[in-house]
Amino acid sequence: MTSPQTVKSDTTLVIIPTFNEIENLPLITKRVREATPEVHILIVDDSSPDGTGELADEYAGKDDHVHVIHRESKDGLLGAYIAGFKWGLERDYQVLCEMDADGSHAPEQLHLLLEQIADGADLVIGSRYVPGGETVNWPASREYLSRLGNIYISVALGAGLSDMTAGYRAFRRELLESINFDELSDAGYIFQVDLAFRAVKDGFDVREVPITFTEREYGESKLDGSFVKDSLVEVTKWGLEHRSEQAKDAVEDITPVVKRLVDDSGVTSIPAKLGEAASFVGDMAGEMWKIAKFTVNDVRSNIKR
Repeated sequence: MTSPQTVKSDTTLVIIPTFNEIENLPLITKRVREATPEVHILIVDDSSPDGTGELADEYAGKDDHVHVIHRESKDGLLGAYIAGFKWGLERDYQVLCEMDADGSHAPEQLHLLLEQIADGADLVIGSRYVPGGETVNWPASREYLSRLGNIYISVALGAGLSDMTAGYRAFRRELLESINFDELSDAGYIFQVDLAFRAVKDGFDVREVPITFTEREYGESKLDGSFVKDSLVEVTKWGLEHRSEQAKDAVEDITPVVKRLVDDSGVTSIPAKLGEAASFVGDMAGEMWKIAKFTVNDVRSNIKR
């Protein structure tokens, strides 16, 4: 949606939410600074009782590329990212990135996302499930759940993306400025899907690049099982709404065409009209069956991969 342009590293902000990440914070901060020295880091700490916030303040006091937001309560990852987005937009950063504090998103691969932004993309997702992407140290059950969940999301929404739940992202500011943050879903971690789906529907340039996702070595995951149910229920609702809108648009587009065909045909008798209508419905049913078979085959091919 935006034209390609050079992205300066010093106008890029990497947002890293934290809660009890005192072991990981020194590692992730060091890696980001070494991999991309010019980018700025914003640590958004949700009042970590283990001292993560205080350690972040120490880093910020010594390095003008590191900044900190302290939030009074831990109200979820979405709230932390919204606080970070607003902070960065107010300070004229041109590219805002999401990155986990636990090292699962390799800072050494950030350049892959930023290169696509420089090439004109509005949103770049670091994907585990495009060719070249992979997961490391994940239990097989968790990977299967993630893969199947993303296949379901892809089919339900028709967004054409392989990893809509991924949290390693780079946004051009114009995209974020178009989003009403108050409307984003906070069911589980589904806001990541919500952001990507809104970007696709609004015509922004959304791309995926392969990354290596590595399971955290220190600390505990903030993910719990309830997110699966909450997320898939929400996605199913969006999918039905989206398909309903598409069907409505299709009917609106087709109706005048059908009317003209009937008018041009010169058919005046009721039986003839019914015959043509039946033929038209039959043709449409055939096309819908082709689409259904394509969708099933697409799901099967994704599962095989």
